[in-house]
Amino acid sequence: MSLPLQPEPRFYELSDLLTAYAYTGFTFTDTTETPGPGLSSYLRIAARDPARAETAVQQIDELLSVGLFSEEIADDVEDLPHIRPPMGTNVEDCLRIARDHLNRFLEDPSRVPQMNPQNAWEWNERFPQLSQFLGGYLHRNYSEFHASPEDAIDDYVSEVDLEDRTQAAQEITELLTMVSSDEELHTGTTELGLDLLPPQGMTLRQWLELIRQRIAGA
Repeated sequence: MSLPLQPEPRFYELSDLLTAYAYTGFTFTDTTETPGPGLSSYLRIAARDPARAETAVQQIDELLSVGLFSEEIADDVEDLPHIRPPMGTNVEDCLRIARDHLNRFLEDPSRVPQMNPQNAWEWNERFPQLSQFLGGYLHRNYSEFHASPEDAIDDYVSEVDLEDRTQAAQEITELLTMVSSDEELHTGTTELGLDLLPPQGMTLRQWLELIRQRIAGA
């Protein structure tokens, strides 16, 4: 007998937005003219799926209409990342500024300057299936569950459905195309959960390409 699905949190997309702020200092740094690092990070992800920004705007409006300190949403707000407002402002002021930036973004999502991910949240949002694979199978404690990295990869192939494996392989291709330097490739894969060195005599780029072939061709 399967367990019933848990309902999605009331402010799930706002939570993702605030998590982007949490990974860039836990402080609202947006001005009315310019989004700060956290919001900029979120906008780069939302540019790939603008519906997320629409949902974030709706949830901000819902929260503001009820009031941040309303008992009606107290439990929902408690579960959100707590981001500090600058001195002289409050959280609701900051959410209004963020909402204005989101609305301007929705007028033309293509205007968002694109760059490689700048924090762990953004890396994992940009490459969700690859994050599941690397963080779930090639982490530091892999030997507690697998005899070797190759065995871990084999287990991934046998345990994960073809659609997710195909997506992970595609994300490896995107990652290798997007990142030109070995240093940034190491940074990105570490943020995605990889905590192992490639086999002796092989570069990280070469190992990822072999892994891509393995999970895509199985």
